[in-house]
Parts: sequence; C-alpha cells; structure tokens
Amino acid sequence: MFHWLSKRFPLSKAPDSSETQAASSNVAADSSLTTGDAESHFVRGNNLAGQGRLEEAIECYRRALKLRPAFAEASCNLGTALKERGFPVDAIACYEDAIRLRPGMSEVHFNLGLAFQSIGEFARAMACFQQAVALDPRSADARYALGYLHANEDSRESALQCFEQALVLNPEYAEARWGFAMSQLLAVCGPADDAERGRAAFSRELDLLDRWFDGGRGEAGARAVGSIPPFRLAYHGTSNRELLQRYGALCSRIMAEWAKRRPSRLAARRNAGEPVRVAVVSRYFRQHSVWNAIVKGWFRNVDYKQFVLSAFCLGPDQDSETRVAQAHAANFEQGTKSLAEWVEAIANEEPHVVIYPEIGMDPMTLRLAALRLAPVQIAAWGHPETTGLPTIDYYLSAEDFEPRNAQEHYTERLVSLPGLGCFTEPSGLKPAAPSLGRWNLSPDRPLLICPGTPFKYAPGDDELLVRIAMRLPKCQLAFFTYRQAELSQRLQRRLEAAFRDSGVDPMRQLRFLPWLDPAEFHGLLRHADACLDTIGFSGFNTAMQAIECGLPIVTLEGHFMRGRFASGILRRLGARELIAQDREGYVDLAVRLVQDKPFSQNLRRHIAEHRSTLYCDLAPIRALEKLLLEATA
Repeated sequence: MFHWLSKRFPLSKAPDSSETQAASSNVAADSSLTTGDAESHFVRGNNLAGQGRLEEAIECYRRALKLRPAFAEASCNLGTALKERGFPVDAIACYEDAIRLRPGMSEVHFNLGLAFQSIGEFARAMACFQQAVALDPRSADARYALGYLHANEDSRESALQCFEQALVLNPEYAEARWGFAMSQLLAVCGPADDAERGRAAFSRELDLLDRWFDGGRGEAGARAVGSIPPFRLAYHGTSNRELLQRYGALCSRIMAEWAKRRPSRLAARRNAGEPVRVAVVSRYFRQHSVWNAIVKGWFRNVDYKQFVLSAFCLGPDQDSETRVAQAHAANFEQGTKSLAEWVEAIANEEPHVVIYPEIGMDPMTLRLAALRLAPVQIAAWGHPETTGLPTIDYYLSAEDFEPRNAQEHYTERLVSLPGLGCFTEPSGLKPAAPSLGRWNLSPDRPLLICPGTPFKYAPGDDELLVRIAMRLPKCQLAFFTYRQAELSQRLQRRLEAAFRDSGVDPMRQLRFLPWLDPAEFHGLLRHADACLDTIGFSGFNTAMQAIECGLPIVTLEGHFMRGRFASGILRRLGARELIAQDREGYVDLAVRLVQDKPFSQNLRRHIAEHRSTLYCDLAPIRALEKLLLEATA
C-alpha cells in the first residue's frame, strides 16, 4: 500500500511576528487557547502536528473552524491530522468540506485521493488524483500517485508513463525512479504478455537504479525504499533468489547510508540466563492472515519466563485481535511514526532479536528490516519468498512446505520448523447461509470454489479450468472479486476468452462473486463440492478454511514453498490422494470429486475425523524458542 504524506497547508496569510510568537509560546507552555482568532489556533495546530501531537492539533483545528467555518485550509489540515491518527472516513469529510469551500485547491484533491486509497476506494482515489493534475499540471506528487495506483492495478504502461511524467517535472523524484523500476513486472498477465520480458526489463532497471542511487541521494533513497515492492515476482513460477538478492543489497545499502547520519544503538549480546528480548515488527496485529496464521500463536504460547515479547504495529488499524496482542506484549507500540521514530522506539527496548513476520508487503517494514536493529534478525513466511536482505539472518518456514533443495532458494539461513511451522486454531466461526440466488448460483449444479486473488492465476493454467468445465458441463466455477476490481475484471476477460476459444460458454459456468465476509465465505465452502487450489502460489488460509468446513481441496504441489501450502496441509492431514501428481491429475481429481460421490464422502469423513491434527501444535513454538535461545547465546 502506498503511504505518501498528505499535504498540510501553512498559514493562509502571513501572521505578524507577535501572532507567531504567541502561538509558539502557547505550544511551549502547552496551555489551552480558549479565545483568540482562528489564525492563532491554526498556527498552533500546525506546530503541534509537526511535533506529532495529533490529538492536540485536531482540537486546535476544530477551534479554528468553530471561529471561522469557511476556513478551507483548517478543514484540510484537520483532515490530514485525522487521517494520520487513523480516522480516514472522518478525514474524507473534512477534505470534502474544504473542496466545497475552495474547489480549486489541487492539494486538497490530492489529500482526498490518499484518504480514499487508504480505505480501498481506488476508483475514487484515481478520480481525485486526476483532478489534482488537472488543477496543477506541474504536480509531480499527483502524477506519482496516479502511477502508483496504475502499478497497483498491474497496468504497467500507464504506471510507467506517470512515473516518467513525474520525473520530467522533478528529475530527483526518488520514489518515481523507484516505481519506474518496480513496475516493469506484471502479475496478472494477458495472453500476449511475456513475464520473462518483464523480468529482464526489471533486471536492467535494477542495475540502473543501483547506479542512480550511487550519487549521494541517501535521504531520498530511504523514502523510496519499499515504496513499491517487487511483489509480483512471487507470482512467477521460477526462483527469484538472484533478483531479490540484488534488490535486497540495494535496499540495505541505501538504508545504511541513511543510518550513517544518525546515532545508532544495538543491544549487547544476551547474558547467560537473561530472558531473550524479542521485538516483533509488523503492520498486521489485527484480523489478518499474517496474524492469524503465524504471529498470534507466538504471543499466546511463548514461554514468558524465557522470552520478553514487544510488539511494534506499523499501522493504525485496530480490532479485537489487536487487544490480544496488547494483552500479551510486554510493550506494545502502534501508530503512524516516521522511520527515525520507529528506529528509536525499537532501540529503546534493546532487543536481542527482531522478527519480521512479513517483509515485502509494507514499505516501513522493509525499511526497518534493511537496517541492523538487533544482533539477530529473522523473517517469517507471511510473504513466502526470500527477502534478499543481507541484514536478515534467518528465514522461518515449515518442514511440510519446503522441498529438499529449499535452502538454495533463500539468501537467509532457512529454518524449517516442525509440521506446518505454526500454532493455529479453528476459527469457530458460525457459517452464514449462502445467498446462492443473489450470486447467480444454482443450488442444483456442482460448485467448485476458486478462492485465489487474481495474481495467483497464471495464463498457462487457464486451460486446466477450461478442461474441468468441459468435462463437467453443469459445474459452476466461483471466483471472488478482489478489492482492486480491475484485476478481477482483467482475469475475467482472459478466462472468458479462453473458454470461448474452446467452445465453452463462459456465461454458463464462470461466476465472479463479491468479496464475502468470513461467515458468508464459510457458508459457501460448506455448500461447495470442491476447492480448487491455485497452482504455483497456493493458499494457506483458504486451504485451512476449506478443511475447517470439511471441503476437499484439489492441489498440485509446486517447486517452491509458496506453491506447497495446501499440499503440506493435506499431507499433514493424511489426505495425500488430494495432491495431484501432474496437471492431468489435477483435472481428473476435480472431476472425480464431483462425479464419484462415495470418494468425496469418504474424504469429507476423513477430513472431519483428522482435521484436529492441524490445530494447536506446540512443536513449532518450542522449536522457535530453541532457535532464539541458541542464536542469542
């Protein structure tokens, strides 16, 4: 996700020196202004916001608006403070007020776009950025924001054009230079797209980027690192170690330049008998696949006599799962902080170990991981790919997910924890009755669930879905519309073309459902005949949900960990017959689960009787504890 700074307005008119002096003294004294004009409250709000004192800044902007309701700049800055505080919907209302008051302010449209983007309203964000460009064609930031959205939608040519335009306006725009390199890659390919061509272009641009940042651009480079990650590489069916090792070396070099300008503190090695201080750094201490699958088990089961766990939550989002983390952490810090502030916060805990459950999904996580903040640094499989970072010492995976030659795919030392490598529990969710008619699904026809995000469906695998549909002409293949709807639409167009080319009516068998809440999804899983795992990039959480609902999964084991989640789960479950040996076997298995009712019913009974073996496994926790003790000895 793009985390760019919203624009904050200075004073709408220059105050006289006495007014500025008064505002500054009020900040220093931290007194409450109950009288005075709107400008004074506005000045004080800006000063407080600059110090990170957002609650007080918000109150000042509100006082300013009470005194002058038509104060557009105060509405805008109130929106920015609210967004930074974690209230994007309230921020949107403030920005819209400012636009009604003064519709020609490009910066407010830009801020509104960022707020819409933060809540997943990408089409509305795009419209705001386009309006910002129309009002101020010289805005490199708005061009970059448009480029980011196009990149996020996998629209490579549009993204590259926007980044080039931003660089024409500002040749030193490091984020745009970074984005241009990262956007050479495609995830959801069309029939005519060549993934290898994109990889070659990315490789060339990576060399150019390395040279570009060799020219004393340290501060700008730190802002650029991770702003757009090469996330799409994980969806290519080949080893990415060489490319990611070069990428990781570049990130670490840039961050080392940033760190040279600042004092650094590193915890001493652990004394014998001293508890291991562990900092867990993630954006996802909430209801999220990374928390549910990996991190929650650590916080609930680690031996707190031997380990002190601190949590650093890099985003503002909270829910009931956040409170679970808060209850178990010795120290829990959350918010929107600068890189320097996060480095300071982590250093204050003097961790012996820093664990990053996922690296590559969030810019701030990558920037921190590219620094040396503890004697031992570890990544886990929240993003199932080597980090390539020389600052990461170990990579946590699982015995059931890795092939024999797994180490050669990692730059870190690979640690395969026992079994599934994690402590998970059944959700205990009460399924909702599926709304079949609303989703244009017939209750009398076989239903095959295709739960992957659009990135996970490679063009070369479309023919498998076509062959299943041809052999099961009454079946319905149910996909789910991703929050970036354009990606799902592109996948839908590609699949419809593949079906038509084979003489199959796509309108009869393809269904694209809305993204369902967990209860609805579980209800649909319980109604379905089979779950078709994605090939090359398997689904851990979707496989676990299917098993919890008693639904057989069809999978084809991949060459890398990211393609072996479902097969690892099924092997642990003792249901190896659901792991296809080849592509033909994948099709045959899907057909058999629909046509051979005794076969399907036996598998459902087996799943119901044995799924408890997947849950509450403490062996990975104990193995992780052993690693932490030995690595810090």
